[in-house]
Amino acid sequence: MRVSWLVSVALFLFAATGASSFSVTSTNQNVRVKENQGTDLTCTYSADFGADARVEWKFKNLQGSQTYVIYDHKTTTPYANRVTLYDSSLRFSKVTREDNGVYDCEVSGSKGQFGEVRVTMTVLVPPSAPMCRVPTSVTTGRTAMLTCHDGDGSPPSKYKWFKDGTLLPSDPSQIAAFKNATYRLNPDNGNLEFPKVTKMDSGQYTCEAFNDAGAPMRSKAMKMEVRDLNTGGIVAGVIVALLFVALLVFGIWYANKKGYLPKKTESKPKPSVVYQPASSLYGGGEDEDGEFKQKSSFVV
Repeated sequence: MRVSWLVSVALFLFAATGASSFSVTSTNQNVRVKENQGTDLTCTYSADFGADARVEWKFKNLQGSQTYVIYDHKTTTPYANRVTLYDSSLRFSKVTREDNGVYDCEVSGSKGQFGEVRVTMTVLVPPSAPMCRVPTSVTTGRTAMLTCHDGDGSPPSKYKWFKDGTLLPSDPSQIAAFKNATYRLNPDNGNLEFPKVTKMDSGQYTCEAFNDAGAPMRSKAMKMEVRDLNTGGIVAGVIVALLFVALLVFGIWYANKKGYLPKKTESKPKPSVVYQPASSLYGGGEDEDGEFKQKSSFVV
């Protein structure tokens, strides 16, 4: 009795999980390949899908944009020259850094069966010499931001900073020699921030980009000089500016007193003009009936 009950439970569990028998798998779900080399993205599915199973491959890049690689058993136009479908797997003859992302192999059967597997492809590209920005002069107590970026490395580069050839630890509080340092270093985006610079922060700064695809690359050294606020110079500048304004005002007053400046001319009223009718000028006019009559003549 107990044995038959166990068999019934086993049959029930098998039937309940029968949908999971439509399996889709890959022999390597994390593919790493050097740029310009070829590779395969494998995808296999169980026989439960039937002989007329439909296989499609979708690609989503690192920016989240999605497109088809295989649709209706055919390679789409962007991949036609370098990607082929064999069985249900993809074969790249050559990969580029734009191929970084995830690939979904989706299999569907004529009776509604469905399964999928995801494969991540990382195209290995060594870093290039990073582009850096270092302020040349900063006033003591001000904030200073040093930036570093490499746009070629894949996987994305991480960063190190050097001051006068000495490596700056990412967490200075853990190193005795840097216990008093106040900088913040982000190895993921390459930012080196000084909330309040001091004279001790002056020096030559170099950034290094690195990943596991090739040799690290360094930027050229750039100098940052921290200077104290020149209070004396500011005061002297203000005094010079005030003296200049005072001298200018005195000069205008003196020139006006001596009559060197032009005086304002008084505006005279315009003479009134009396217009006479044409009839009085030429001796002609109109009579009471409005007809023009010649009263005098001119002899030429």
